[in-house]
Amino acid sequence: MSNSPAELPEQVQRANIWRLSIAQALAGANSVVVYATGAIVGNMLAPTPMLATLPISIFVVGMAACILPMGAMARHRGRRTAFLVGTGAGVLAGLLGMLAVILGSFWLYCLATFFGGGYAAVVLSFRFAAADGVALDRRARALSLVMAGGVLAGIIGPQLVTFTMDLWPPHMFAATFLIQAAVAVIAALILLGVRLPMPSVAEVAGGRPLATIARQPRFIAAVISGSVSYMLMNFLMTAAPLAMHLCGHSQESSNLGLQWHVIAMYAPSFFTGSLITRFGAGRIASVGLLLTGLSAIVGLTGIDVAHFWWTLILLGIGWNFGFLGASALVLECHRPEEKTRVQSLNDFIVFGLMAVGSFSSGGLLSAYGWDMVLWVSFVPLVLAVIALAIAMRRRTAVGVAR
Repeated sequence: MSNSPAELPEQVQRANIWRLSIAQALAGANSVVVYATGAIVGNMLAPTPMLATLPISIFVVGMAACILPMGAMARHRGRRTAFLVGTGAGVLAGLLGMLAVILGSFWLYCLATFFGGGYAAVVLSFRFAAADGVALDRRARALSLVMAGGVLAGIIGPQLVTFTMDLWPPHMFAATFLIQAAVAVIAALILLGVRLPMPSVAEVAGGRPLATIARQPRFIAAVISGSVSYMLMNFLMTAAPLAMHLCGHSQESSNLGLQWHVIAMYAPSFFTGSLITRFGAGRIASVGLLLTGLSAIVGLTGIDVAHFWWTLILLGIGWNFGFLGASALVLECHRPEEKTRVQSLNDFIVFGLMAVGSFSSGGLLSAYGWDMVLWVSFVPLVLAVIALAIAMRRRTAVGVAR
């Protein structure tokens, strides 16, 4: 387990968690809007249906591409600076998305989702920021409480789409993207009050080589479970709204299903941290992977609205357990001065592999249908369960980072 850095005052810790949770709720709406509209707008603007989900894939590429630069910025300039640059990308994403819809430009919309992905990458680092200056035995809970802010994102995002998508006729979703930009501005104002430790000389130096840290069995387990949890969540969630559309279900039904999915992603965070403390991060991550498999099984049983909704709900819970369990494992793999480099490396790998799932889901859905998307998801899931079990079995043979 990593050494304990200097703790922040209790009042500052609480204020940080509250601000990061609220910012998570507001900024998380950015991702929900992209997932709720990406395939639909893509289908409207793309030169061929095969490219309908490309904007969502570009969103994931934006996440992966911005992780390491934002991590470097946080290491040299502090996390808050990286947060504010990220929210600036969120504002730009909304404005470009609005302009793309008005002009009917598919490639401009892809650029908008790229910046939206950069914003999402910064937002996901909120969970690690919550653990800065917090006692070791309270880190998992701080991390999960910030992620719990995503519950409101699950409410705000889909409803934002539902109530704004037709406000600017004949440009469907144009008003949605404009409001999305405004929400990003509000999130930036809230983040201005976050007080986190500035990078130390040791942290700027970076600590041990990343290759040394990455060879730890515990880090390998964290990357595998986090990558597969996020990849499969994105793989299925990318295709689900378009699959519902192709099955004749309404946009409102799709929005509501996505809303419950995002709530399911974040609501367990109120107690996931306690479960991790009691049962261990590896076990909770394993449960998350199994729940993800169960979601695919439910999806294979039918194409009614209820089947899609239950698939998305179980997928959300599985992601929460899998991703938070993996994130807690990452916190055990580094020294304080190594945190931003190790956390950025983990997220870069997670989002890079997630892009594979995102790029492939649209083509699979168009060529083979929703059932094939579900069947394919079992392949990385089985591999992840096996790899996690092997890596966690070896954990007692390797000393933890000191």
